[in-house]
Amino acid sequence: MGIREEKVQLVQEISQKLRDSKSAIVTDYRGLTVAEVTELRKKLREAGVEFKVFKNTMTRRATAEVGLSELDEYLTGPNAIAFSYEDVLAPAKILNDFAKSHKALEIKAGVVEGRVVTLEEVTALATLPSREGLISMFLSVLQAPMRNFAYAVKQIADQKEQEA
Repeated sequence: MGIREEKVQLVQEISQKLRDSKSAIVTDYRGLTVAEVTELRKKLREAGVEFKVFKNTMTRRATAEVGLSELDEYLTGPNAIAFSYEDVLAPAKILNDFAKSHKALEIKAGVVEGRVVTLEEVTALATLPSREGLISMFLSVLQAPMRNFAYAVKQIADQKEQEA
């Protein structure tokens, strides 16, 4: 297979990853040791996140193909992209936490559900509670009126009992 055909396949692979992923975060990993990159990859893999390095020219062609050309301005220097196909927040949380303890890792930007997001938006996503946390908060809000009603009924019953 020729070099051109390999490049076309690579662009198609990146395009497919950008289309299929719920979120993709672009990072600059310069300055990280091999051990640190291995540790980061392990954390990401455990969360079901794929962490890949692609040439910027191939990634730019893929972003043009999927209509995400706004991401091109962040594709300078050595980049790695974390793709998540299930959890929107997982790569943002893991990369943000890792960047706090490893200053060499720089989060540049990302794509969340087909929309290019800035570093600030990625950081904001990283501070959100997980899906399970949001569901438990929602259920707690739903249960509050019933809990308060039950508490009021119990107070009335206790008061009647004391009067009798």
